[in-house]
Amino acid sequence: MAVEPRWLPPGIDTGKANIARVYDYWLGGSNNFRADQDAARAMIAIEPNIRGIARANRAFLGRAVRFLATEAGIRQFIDIGSGIPTGRNVHEVAQEAAPGSRVVYADVDRVAVAHSRLILEDNADTAVIQADLREPDDVLTATETQLLIDFSQPVGLLLVSVLHFLDDHDDPWRVMAHLRDALAPGSYLVLSHATGEAKPDVATAVNTVYMNKVAARGDHRSRDEILRFFDGFTLLDPGLVYLTQWRPDEPVDTGPDAANFWLLAGVGRLNDRPA
Repeated sequence: MAVEPRWLPPGIDTGKANIARVYDYWLGGSNNFRADQDAARAMIAIEPNIRGIARANRAFLGRAVRFLATEAGIRQFIDIGSGIPTGRNVHEVAQEAAPGSRVVYADVDRVAVAHSRLILEDNADTAVIQADLREPDDVLTATETQLLIDFSQPVGLLLVSVLHFLDDHDDPWRVMAHLRDALAPGSYLVLSHATGEAKPDVATAVNTVYMNKVAARGDHRSRDEILRFFDGFTLLDPGLVYLTQWRPDEPVDTGPDAANFWLLAGVGRLNDRPA
């Protein structure tokens, strides 16, 4: 993108790569800049399938939201780390399946928030807030969240490809527990997370490039570490699996080697609290 768009928030340093804009580039979006493109291409050079992984992650999100809206009866969603809108967003899928569904998007990136607000300004059942996942109360207590989300009723909490941007010093399991404890029983967690179990060398190399080029921290985790995020939830079939293996629309969609899509994904239902 040679010319900065008029909606770009003031003070944004487009010379530094940002993961939301890198992800937008992988998905074929146009809301990214030279630094984002350079970082994205550097990671593609290590993992040529990274665009496919990004698309598979987006497709998993769509399938999970459709399931929650059509089969689980969920009518309100919180999408944390929502990124830059790039088609078939949560509100589109949810409101198509169940008109009137309410969605709160939250992201730390000012560009993602500004663009999302522009797109959603005429949709009264959605809101966009700028908030950092490391401070979950900023999401839960935001005015927009309180207006749209009834925490006495089940919620679909979406943490798709975001928790791996918190390193262990951020204690992401504490963050997850805090969010979980704000939800009513019968709520659902939709989660995907990078893992190095299938391609440890590639995952480590990608993370090294990411740490060098993108202004953020993070790391991939083991299956057992990712399963800990589902404490208090009952994992739905087929469990914690690679992206393309979670309830594909067609069996062929899983492809010949699902481990090439090296994010694990799952959906869990929040258990009833002890009386």
